[in-house]
Order: sequence, then structure tokens, then C-alpha cells
Amino acid sequence: MTTSHSTLTTVAGATPPATIKVWDLFIRVFHWSLVALFATAYLTGDEIERVHIAAGYAIAGLLVLRIVWGFIGPPHARFANFVRSPRAAFGYLRAAVRLQPRRYIGHNPAGALMVVTLISMLAMTCVTGYLMTTDAYWGSKLIEDVHGALANGTVALVVLHVLGVLAASLEHRENLAKSMFTGRKRAS
Repeated sequence: MTTSHSTLTTVAGATPPATIKVWDLFIRVFHWSLVALFATAYLTGDEIERVHIAAGYAIAGLLVLRIVWGFIGPPHARFANFVRSPRAAFGYLRAAVRLQPRRYIGHNPAGALMVVTLISMLAMTCVTGYLMTTDAYWGSKLIEDVHGALANGTVALVVLHVLGVLAASLEHRENLAKSMFTGRKRAS
């Protein structure tokens, strides 16, 4: 049986819930490429400088593309469709602690705040990394320390992001990590 939003297969008389396309191919490739590149940059650091710098430039390029996509991409990718105020994000978190969060097809307000925060942190990490290669800041201990603190702060945010995905997956009984591979989420 086929619906306008998804393909349903009846197994032993049970029809699985309908799914809808939420995350487009660009968002999914961006997400997992960013994961791989950030891990590469973080783990190589000063040890394999050439790889570290290449990963940093690739991250910067991805961020530029994601920001552009946030204005011209499909609805669930557009910042205007998911970015909410910090107050809305903390309200969502309060409801989640009470095990009463509203389910969102795209990003929930806390997830949206995390997206904006991660993009900002990664952008600042890229800028400070670039500055360390310029004549003006070559060898600057301050810029190096800021760069390291931003990278470590990003790791902490990634841990919070993963914990948030796990919590929301449990609360809403859906595999959010899987949806970042397939692009699909439960319709209701």
C-alpha cells in the first residue's frame, strides 16, 4: 500500500506507522560529514597538523554551506522554521524533565538552540584556527588557548546533543539517530 508521504508494508496484519521525509540529503550528509571532520580535527590536533588544518577548512566550508542552506533549503532545514527563543528552548527542557515534551517533526526548541550553538562554536573554532596561521597571530598563546577551549567546549556540546537525542528518542519512542540516516520520521 502506498500513501502520498510514505510506503507502508503490512506484516502479519500490522501496518507500521507512516513516515514522512524530514531531513533532506544535504542535511544528512552535512551532519555526518561534520561528525567525521570534527572528530578528525579534534583527534589530530598538533599531532598531525596537515590533517588537522585540512579538516578545519573542510568544517568551515561545510558551515558556510549549512548557513546558506538554512535560508534557501527545504522547510525543515530553514532557520526561520525551527529557531526559537532561548525561553522556548528552556520551556521545552522543563517539559521534558516532567516527561511531557511536545513532539516536533523537525527540531524541537532545545535541539534548535543546540544547532545554532554548535554552528557558532564551530565557526569561532575555525576562525581562531585560521588566525593561528596568520602572521599577526602566529604563535599567539592566547589565540591557541581560545581555540582549544572552543574545541573542548564543542566536545561538551556534542555530548549534550547526543544525550538530548537519546532522551527525546526515549520520550517519543522513535529513533532520532536513525532518522538522520534515512531522512524519515514517524508522521504522528
